[in-house]
Parts: sequence; structure tokens; C-alpha cells
Amino acid sequence: MIGSLFSLARPLIHRMDAEAAHRLTVAALAAAPSLRPAADDPVLATQAFGLSFANPVGLAAGFDKHAEAVDGALGLGFGFVEVGGVTPLPQPGNPKPRVFRLIEDEAVINRYGLNSEGMEAVAQRLAARRARGGIVGVNLGANKDSTDRTADYAVLTRRLAPLADFLTINVSSPNTPGLRDLQAESALDDLIARSLAARDEAAAGGRLTPMLLKIAPDLTLPELDGMVAVARKRGIDGMVVSNTTVARPESLRSVEKTQTGGLSGRPLFQPSTRLLAETFLRVERQFPLIGVGGIDSAATAFAKIRAGADLVQFYSAMVFQGPGLVKTVKAGLATEARKAGLSKLSALVGRDAQAIARGERL
Repeated sequence: MIGSLFSLARPLIHRMDAEAAHRLTVAALAAAPSLRPAADDPVLATQAFGLSFANPVGLAAGFDKHAEAVDGALGLGFGFVEVGGVTPLPQPGNPKPRVFRLIEDEAVINRYGLNSEGMEAVAQRLAARRARGGIVGVNLGANKDSTDRTADYAVLTRRLAPLADFLTINVSSPNTPGLRDLQAESALDDLIARSLAARDEAAAGGRLTPMLLKIAPDLTLPELDGMVAVARKRGIDGMVVSNTTVARPESLRSVEKTQTGGLSGRPLFQPSTRLLAETFLRVERQFPLIGVGGIDSAATAFAKIRAGADLVQFYSAMVFQGPGLVKTVKAGLATEARKAGLSKLSALVGRDAQAIARGERL
């Protein structure tokens, strides 16, 4: 039903400004009656970061930036939702227009610049819905004008850790000048150490909220080596691979391809999946990974799992295929597990990581 409605509405939605359509979609999902999705196939049940997921398919950060539509998104059948990026203080982000559909490429370029209603607004919304359950993570970012961006992450962690099921340290957005500098090994070491200390302080002897690290797809392998080494040394709980890319593949056909910002959607699939496989090989199963970037079908989601992802996330593909994609991806993943004669999809995590890292089997 949802897929059919989207097919009818898509021409109208795509005639709207991309950001206006995004805001309308979030508002509609926030206002819609809470749905109770059908029970997931038990083969999809996944354990990661000490959490139990009914299915491994999540909504990526960037869709619900201000935690306005968490329950609506969970009602679509997602196994988890990640809201944000959230900054300590409200900030408007970059000037408009700042979101562009690349229709011929089934891709999106955005340069939002971490527009955020701020930590307190998000905290209040998360607290108000906390008793309703569902796994909800929060993506953390620094204010553009901050004089101590590392301190921003500690402030966010201290405030939001008690209200989230996991937190993601986002140092990979390309739209905040200088933010990716925090991916450098020494800066990252200090950032993770201070964030984990703030997390421990917020727990006060109680539950430790899992802390994840989200990285860019544009890293060199030596840069990846350094980041994984820091993450392992500091005891991070997981990594998210990957954010949007500043690269522009020659295959892009849309007239919007020259816009500045982060590219997401179908063209991101191959580079992000290869980086995921490279990360999996370096992590050596010390902690789980979330695979993001270019998922637009059950086949691409399954490729992320074969590359090393315990969980997957998407967002941009719904711009072109609508929310019915959630159900399609879950059904396809369950089919792949049963085709392999397995009782759990998770048994296939990383099966083809070495081949995918070499550029094969994608």
C-alpha cells in the first residue's frame, strides 16, 4: 500500500524543491498515526553493540535531523533509526538551495552543513517518546563556529547518552569546513577518549551507551589504518561506513552533478562497500560495523553484509523508491539467508570481504 501511494505521488514530489519535499515527508511521517509493522522473520534477528535488533535494516542519519518522526519511521518497519546530526547549539546550516536530486543517477547531493535545532530540542523529543521503545541512535556533530569541536562531542554525549540506544561520532560530514580534520589519527584519539569519558560520566555506574564512529568514503588506506587503530585502542563499540563522498564519478549524467556537497545514493555503493570490506578486515571482528552508502535493493544490502556489515542503513534510495523499499529489502535478505540454509542472516557477515576489498564480487 505504501509503495503504491508513493508511486502515485512521486511525480508531484519530484516537482517540488528537494529540501521542501524532504521537510514535507518528515512532517507527514511525524503526523501519521503510529503503525505497528508486521513481525520480522526470525532469520533477520541480529545482535550488535549489546543490543537486540529485530532486523538489521536501519534508517540512516540525515533524514530525521531533529528527532521529529522517530515513531513514524519505526512504523515503516526499520529495525532501528538514527536521528541527527545534532549539534550542541542550534545552527541554520548552509544557505539554500542546498539539496539536489540527480534523477538520472538515482543520487542526491547535499550541503546542509549540519543544520540542527540543537541538542536541547532533540533531547526533549527523545525523552518524550522514550517509553515507546524501538532502537534509536543519535548522530553527533560539532557547531560550525565552535572554538573547541572536540568539547562539542563531549557535551553532546553527556546530554544525550541517557536518552539514546547508541551514539555516533560523526567526523566525516563534508559540509562543515574542517570537520574531517578530526579524522586525523592524533585528533581522533583525543576526540574518542574525551567522548568515551563523557559517556562513562553520564552513565554514573549504569548502562554504558554504545559509541560508534562514522567515517568518510574518501579515506586512503593508510588513513583508514590509523583510524581503525585508534578505534580499537580506545575501545569504540562500532564503526559506520560510510558518509557521503566529495568525489564525482565520471559516470554521473545529471546536470546537477557539479553542485558542491556530499554525494549519496547509487554512485556511492561501490566505493563505500569496498571501504567497508577493508574496514572489516582491519577490525578483525573486535566490534560490529554498520554498512551505509548506495543501498537501493535487497541485493545491495546483502552485498554490504557480505562485505562485513552486521547492520545496514539507507536513506537516499527512498527519494526515488519510497518507503516500501524497507519491506522489499527485509524480504530479500530473509530469502538469501534461507537460500543458504541458515537460521540467521548474521552468519553471512563478512563472507566475501576479501574478494570485495579487491574489487571483486560486487
